[in-house]
Amino acid sequence: MTDKDLYGGLIRLHILHHAAEEPVFGLGIIEELRRHGYDLSPGTLYPMLHGLEKKGYLSSRHERSGRRERRLYDITETGRIALADAKTKLRELFGELIEGR
Repeated sequence: MTDKDLYGGLIRLHILHHAAEEPVFGLGIIEELRRHGYDLSPGTLYPMLHGLEKKGYLSSRHERSGRRERRLYDITETGRIALADAKTKLRELFGELIEGR
């Protein structure tokens, strides 16, 4: 198993978490993830975003600001439910890994 395999799910959860707070866009979420210690290229991130959209966790729309057009991703209701379920599982895992319960 590579680190990419191990951390892929965590990165997807980060994306859903931030999309639940406000719409996200590719380069913005790359910068946010970098602050959390993940160094992702656009070639890694964009397939994740597209995959989350294909599964119904995110929806996207194009927004123009001046001459720049961005694809913004919003969390869907399905994504909110999946994120809530994942938080429950993460609490349990945190208890086992960190707190030794």
